[in-house]
Order: sequence, then C-alpha cells, then structure tokens
Amino acid sequence: MKLFVAAAGVLLISTPALAQQYQPSPYDQTAPAKPQLMLPANTEIVLRMSDDLTSKGGKIDAGHMFRLTVAYDIRVQGTIVIPSGTPAVGEVTMRTGKGVFGKSGKMEIELRHVDLNGRRIPVTGKFRQEGEGNTLAAVGAVFLSAPLLFVTGKSAVIPRGRELTGYTVAAEAISAN
Repeated sequence: MKLFVAAAGVLLISTPALAQQYQPSPYDQTAPAKPQLMLPANTEIVLRMSDDLTSKGGKIDAGHMFRLTVAYDIRVQGTIVIPSGTPAVGEVTMRTGKGVFGKSGKMEIELRHVDLNGRRIPVTGKFRQEGEGNTLAAVGAVFLSAPLLFVTGKSAVIPRGRELTGYTVAAEAISAN
C-alpha cells in the first residue's frame, strides 16, 4: 500500500511537468529550416567539361555519359542556390568516326542534369562537334593517283574546360545555402 501511495504521489507531482509543452531554449543548437527559393525554368547554367570527349576510336558511342561541372554560381534573389563546381552529367547521342575520302568525325551531345546534393535538376542543351575534313588532301590524292583510302579527316573533339550553356527544364524549389 505504501508503494501505491508513493507512486501516486510521484505521478501527481510530475503530471503538471509532463503536461507542459516543450519550449526550446535560446541555447538550443538546432538550426532553423532554410528558406526555399524558386529557381525559374529556363535559367541559364554554364557547364564546363571535366574531361576531353573525342570521336576517335570506338571507346565512346551513343549513350556514353560524361562529367561536367557548373562553371559559375547560380543565384536567386542574391543567394547562391547552385555553387560553382557542382557536378553535372551529359550524354553522347551520336558519334561517327573519321573516314576515308577526308570524312571527318562527328559527335552530338546533350546536357542531362546537375547533381545538387544528391538531387537531380534536369537541364537541356544540345551541341554538335565535327572534326575538320580533309577534302583538300583527298582532291590532291586524286590528282596524284594516290590511294584515297589513306586520306582521312580529323576526329571531333570537345576539350576539357570547354564551357557549354544549358537551361533548367522546369522551375525547382531549392533550399538557400
């Protein structure tokens, strides 16, 4: 019985404390929620190639994904929402190698998305790169009666560091950094 009375007394004393709502201390270390900013559709994003991309050889075909980085900070209302250096991805959509008779290599690529802290932000942009043809050498080979099979064009190359402009596909809500 004494145990029951003691437990009831503790319950009566602690009930008002349990009923109170939690009031955060001004010394709490929890960070406030970051405000959401709206990144508009068709926002220009300059992306920089991370590696060389070439039509030479058979190493790269349509479907090959390649790396880029955001070249310059993207700001909304003066706040950086996508910092420079953020990774991005593009895709080779068409590739032909150089060929005989001075035919140059060709490559078409499309920008796909920016990877912002594990979140994919779709971007769009299409580019075509062609190697320089060698038709002058092919014409010279005809006059010299040289075999045309040895006269080829140049491979298409998009060098590391080249900047390509893409655009956001849709409006995106992004937390301010």
